[in-house]
Amino acid sequence: MREAKLILEDGTEFIGRSFGYDADAVGEVVFNTAMTGYPESLTDPSYAGQILVTTYPLIGNYGVPSNLPQLGEATGASEFPLQLEGDRGRLPVLESGRIHVKALVVADYSEAYSHWNAKESLAAWLKREKVPAITGIDTRRLTMVLRESGVMMGRVIIGTEGTEKTEGTENTESYGSVNWVEKVSCKDIITYHPTAAHDDSVSSVPSVSSVPSVPKVVLVDCGVKANIIRCLIRRGIEVVRVPWDYDFNQLEFDGLFLANGPGDPEQCSKTVEHIRTFLESKQVRPCMGICLGNQLLARAAGAKTYKLKYGHRSHNQPVQRVGTTQCFITSQNHGYAVDASTLPDDWEPLFVNMNDGSNEGIRHKSNPWMSAQFHPEACSGPTDTEWMFDEFVNCLNTVRTGRTESSL
Repeated sequence: MREAKLILEDGTEFIGRSFGYDADAVGEVVFNTAMTGYPESLTDPSYAGQILVTTYPLIGNYGVPSNLPQLGEATGASEFPLQLEGDRGRLPVLESGRIHVKALVVADYSEAYSHWNAKESLAAWLKREKVPAITGIDTRRLTMVLRESGVMMGRVIIGTEGTEKTEGTENTESYGSVNWVEKVSCKDIITYHPTAAHDDSVSSVPSVSSVPSVPKVVLVDCGVKANIIRCLIRRGIEVVRVPWDYDFNQLEFDGLFLANGPGDPEQCSKTVEHIRTFLESKQVRPCMGICLGNQLLARAAGAKTYKLKYGHRSHNQPVQRVGTTQCFITSQNHGYAVDASTLPDDWEPLFVNMNDGSNEGIRHKSNPWMSAQFHPEACSGPTDTEWMFDEFVNCLNTVRTGRTESSL
């Protein structure tokens, strides 16, 4: 392994060894405390533009599965590059068709791997995807720096032996100044038809051919994770996936879904404008948002968002449903949050983070519009809040039968 270096924006340096692609990288350095799920994290579009640090020390020990598409039938174009001919538009096994992180930083990379579903090593995958990675770094110290000082830009330098490659992050764009959503969103409309589930954990639904009419949901792709689409089509929903800046109000649909994605929500002014038009429409239809979708819904309603010091990226974030004693353990990956104090009078907080009191979801007081800052679809992480998809589907069916009250 070649020597490698991570230089933070404040000048702090960490020396390690390269086990990924032989190239330098610049990005916002963030940490995730999850013990498992590195293939899902690496393919999560919400990590676009970021250097991911894993606090769990042993990474790579169960390899990487094949990412060829399996579940979901679709028509239209797709950006997934790993699909076989004939599977165009189908969902990949992981959360997207490629790795989105700028680089990976771990304490101890395991060259040996073992898992019944593994097809290759993590190192081989990273090299094929041209993503640099460093092992041998004191990630506990690195995490403490980020926790105390806040996330910051960093540069990964591969091959520092006998060179003068000591430059840091000068003259690089800040993470929040880039529209990362534009980079990861689909470019064309893709339609996913409901299909029976491929596992026993979710009840199967009738095929589209046996259902005279199924709910149609427009999903605004700001960097959607594949498991969000799986959770919808498994519940009998036809999903029409549109680009982040597409004016979906011109379409005929029964409900709106605002997906997760990377970056500062202020960069998505076009999306917010289209959501605001939807909210102001005389035709009341259900809406659900996740992660960035929560922030965009809040901004469309008139609220403000702000950047967290070091974000929430883990599988064990406790959130409380406001007005109840219910607490859920959730999977999270975000660096921005909604300022609940700026919500208009007809909106209210739905969930609150029990660690730091930050907002974890909002809802309208009378219309069927809700959102979660965490990830109910998990993948990876706990599925404690997957019931939110059921609530959304219930809202769709309720409105389709002529009623408008929300089930939340």
